[in-house]
Amino acid sequence: MTATSFSLMSSECFVALLIWARCTAVVCLVDEKLSVEPATTKDHTSGQSTLPFACGSTSQKCMDICNLCNEVYGGPTMDCLSILFKHLCLKDFENSMESLSNTGWCIWGNVRGLYSNLSRCTEDMSDCLLIPWPNHLVELTFVEIHSRFFRNCSTEELSDPPSVIIFALVITPICLIPVMVSLVVLKTKNGDGSS
Repeated sequence: MTATSFSLMSSECFVALLIWARCTAVVCLVDEKLSVEPATTKDHTSGQSTLPFACGSTSQKCMDICNLCNEVYGGPTMDCLSILFKHLCLKDFENSMESLSNTGWCIWGNVRGLYSNLSRCTEDMSDCLLIPWPNHLVELTFVEIHSRFFRNCSTEELSDPPSVIIFALVITPICLIPVMVSLVVLKTKNGDGSS
């Protein structure tokens, strides 16, 4: 194992541990409400953020995400966003989907809320880091979940109609065009432009 892959792996484990523990300070107390706010979040003299980049919101959740990306990646990068998606958004979605049966995955009523929560989570993470949403990473995330969870769902409701109906719908306007042109020509030839 190379030093860079070990470093990346250890930083991912560290990020996962921080997120799992919901710990934002060096010293975390048992009660989340009593945890000490990290010194890197705000300058206590002016109350301003000391992050080297703008954070999407001043909410504690956004500040924690911004601080985490700053400490591990040096800023709001797509690598940081990828890790956040993987450990925060996708974990909840995957756990919820695993609690359903495979046949329940194809019923929209069962997955609508889970799907919306995943979408909202990816949007919130992107907004906190001021990364435009949707982005390439969001698209990849949704393609992956579709290929994993929804690939065996039937799409009969969205299939093409029979060939006869398609032919009728295509040929009708094609046949009407010459008829309409000939009517316009006949009307203008007779000089009757009033009707």
